[in-house]
Amino acid sequence: MSSLERADVARLAALARIDMTDEDLDRLSGQLAAIVDSVAKVAEVAGQDVPATSHPIPMSNVHREDEVRPSLSQADALSGAPEAEEGRFRVPQILGEEA
Repeated sequence: MSSLERADVARLAALARIDMTDEDLDRLSGQLAAIVDSVAKVAEVAGQDVPATSHPIPMSNVHREDEVRPSLSQADALSGAPEAEEGRFRVPQILGEEA
């Protein structure tokens, strides 16, 4: 059985600033303990000869050549904007900085 207790879950919730009811803590402490136990069982059987995996089937990155293709002109891209200025989208200032 896992050494994960209700107090551990309460501490993790507090660190993550998640408000939890007593019922949530009771339920999640059992669920998280089961997850920790399951991971521990896998770690027991996974020896040095078992490679670590993140996906059950082999994956490879799919790349395509970066090539220039027709796209919107600057005028077309700005045509639907509520406001534009000097060839750019004009948006409301949000950081309180001088322009």
